[in-house]
Amino acid sequence: MNTASDHQDGVRTPDQGRAELLRLAGEHNASLSALSRLIGRNNSYLQQYVRKGSPRKLEEEDRHVLAQFFGVPESLLRDAEEKSFDRAAGNGAALAKLPREGWVDIPRLPLGASAGPGAFGANEAPFDSFRFSADWLRRNGLANARLSAIAVQGDSMVPVLSDGDEILVDTAQTALRDGIHVVRLDDMLMVKRLAQGKPGRITLLSENPVYPPVEISTEDLTIVGRVVWKSGRL
Repeated sequence: MNTASDHQDGVRTPDQGRAELLRLAGEHNASLSALSRLIGRNNSYLQQYVRKGSPRKLEEEDRHVLAQFFGVPESLLRDAEEKSFDRAAGNGAALAKLPREGWVDIPRLPLGASAGPGAFGANEAPFDSFRFSADWLRRNGLANARLSAIAVQGDSMVPVLSDGDEILVDTAQTALRDGIHVVRLDDMLMVKRLAQGKPGRITLLSENPVYPPVEISTEDLTIVGRVVWKSGRL
């Protein structure tokens, strides 16, 4: 099924990278000036790139940072006339032979989703990324997910999630439903299992029985996204 970034004939247009950047910025509620600062440029840099075509193309490193932030392949932000650049080259023959479009870079955010008392997250610019096979994401129902990776802090979700585990959060899933989610409560990020309570109420559940359930008003809680995958040491 074609996405909004695909032509019917499958050929990218000369200005499609600019169009995709503008679309992604709108979906993430990110201004072009803020994104310009993210890549270390002046406030008007991406505005001029999108509106005036200057610079003619993004630097590879700038495109890489933006793709990490949005959680999309770098190729999505590339115009038709630009040649592909494979960052996997030199990192092993198997990776070098795999087309760039076969990978998706998921941004790692320097945030801690506390599984205990809560952690404050002020800076949400990515510092690194996890690279996943696009086919793996597709087979796991995550092809259209809006994913970010953050770390778990604390022990209240043991044994399901341990301190130091990194989790993938689908920020497109913000509807109130049962399951493990990252939530924001009073400017604190927490990872908890959610359960429907009385009308207008929601219960935050821990896996560790030491931590009792907490019932709060739905108006006091923001669902950041649903936890869809975890990694951790054995």
